[in-house]
Amino acid sequence: MDSTAQNRLHSIKLWPPSQGTRQILVERITKNLTTPSILSRKYGLLSKEEAEEDAKRIEAAAFETANQHFEKEPDGDGGSAVQLYAKESSTLMVEAVKRGPRVKEEQQEITIEPITPENKKIVFDISKGKRAFIEADEAKELLKPLQEPGNNYTKICFSNRSFGLDAARIAAPILVSLKGQLTEVDLSDFVAGRPEEEALEVMKMFSAALEGFDLRYLDISDNALGEKGVRAFSELLSSQSNLEELYLKNDGISEEAAKAVVELIPSTQKLKILHFHNNMTGDEGAIAIAQLLKKSPILEDFRCSSTRVGSEGGIALSEALATCTGLKKLDLRDNIFGVEAGVALSKTVSLLTNLTEIYLSYLNLENEGSLAIVNALKDSAKFLEVFELAGNDITAEAASALAEFIVARKESLVKILLSENELKDDGVITIAKALEEDFPRLTEVDLSTNMIRRAGARVLAQAVVGKPGFKVLNINGNYISDEGVEDVKEIFKNSPDLLGPLDDNDPEGEEYNDEDEDAADEDGDGDELGSKLKELEIKQEE
Repeated sequence: MDSTAQNRLHSIKLWPPSQGTRQILVERITKNLTTPSILSRKYGLLSKEEAEEDAKRIEAAAFETANQHFEKEPDGDGGSAVQLYAKESSTLMVEAVKRGPRVKEEQQEITIEPITPENKKIVFDISKGKRAFIEADEAKELLKPLQEPGNNYTKICFSNRSFGLDAARIAAPILVSLKGQLTEVDLSDFVAGRPEEEALEVMKMFSAALEGFDLRYLDISDNALGEKGVRAFSELLSSQSNLEELYLKNDGISEEAAKAVVELIPSTQKLKILHFHNNMTGDEGAIAIAQLLKKSPILEDFRCSSTRVGSEGGIALSEALATCTGLKKLDLRDNIFGVEAGVALSKTVSLLTNLTEIYLSYLNLENEGSLAIVNALKDSAKFLEVFELAGNDITAEAASALAEFIVARKESLVKILLSENELKDDGVITIAKALEEDFPRLTEVDLSTNMIRRAGARVLAQAVVGKPGFKVLNINGNYISDEGVEDVKEIFKNSPDLLGPLDDNDPEGEEYNDEDEDAADEDGDGDELGSKLKELEIKQEE
């Protein structure tokens, strides 16, 4: 090959991928998310419709991350951006599988307020029905009620419909006419499937139209925002000083995007609910969010789950939460805090006397971090209803302290969720003995995937079976013998609906192979995008 041809080949850049290549990735992710695997058996299989939605969001978020990386090294051939694109897609895909199908509780976060004769037509909601693009003609017809003289809509929900530029040009002046009237705006998932340039322009148009509105509720989740998207909403965000609820879930909130949010919002003094679920925030982003928490003294509900926050960011969030002494609900699930951040969090938890729900699963807390938090809760959260500490490598050595805490909160506890630990029979029997006391409100106990065998399963079943109002015991994914399964079923023979499924029970007691869970995170050695896409899969159980 002559030198001219070689130079021409070397000048070819691998980034950015074509729209067709991006669509291929979306299709591959969709296929992976809908193919049964060991993870889907564990967390649930996504429907085709939900998988397609997730695949589009995953690809958009991965593209945004890789593109930011490429912009920092524009002289490269894009090979490292391609690798990052594939790696981010794999990581987000595993997170989507582990999240499982959306539960009704999440789907119902958008609530329709009751309509009364004195207060009719409060909520204007176009989110129901099939997810689809909305064009100019349909927008004119659909948004007519907002133009009716004397309408008194105070909340709009444009979620689940994708606005292009033409539809946005129809909607923007209508929104402007509602200034002084609207207090709640839901723009979640409202540019899905649009090219990035068009989506950003639509966001800017809506942002300009809503600038200066005195909002109490704002949801801009599911829009793959990244820093560019956050700044596209700058006019809206920078004019909000009275927000009570802010939702930024599944938005590709990176370190830079998190800093932009903190920079743009002038005040969070009245903020009560802040949700950052399923983003790629990381430690530096968490440190930025911590600054927001320090300025949110009346916060009641904070969610920062599945945001890739490690020890440094976890400590920053934990220390900042000490400002929010009125906190009632705390969800930090699926991060990589580690023991040190767990201990830091325990110091803050000791101040949170109003906590009713705490979700701290999959934080790598181990015994030391978990026990620090449990002991703090025992002395503080006297009204705790939901206690979740799954997937933290908790062993039988911590069982006594857990049992003491459970007994101390027997009047208030509704759910005890300790799945995917290593309590084994000794630990579970200790907890079961604690559960023999009266728990007037207890409805659910989850000790699935804890290496429990026949003895532990029997004692636990006997401890909960007769409790008034009890709804479900989950001991799936353990090592209960066939005889043990029959014993448990016999204990629940008069109330079989109270016993969860046992289809993942392993009577042989084989150890779970973590390699299946890590497989989708691995990178190959090739630089080519096609090669990367072929490697993108959730490997099946052998």
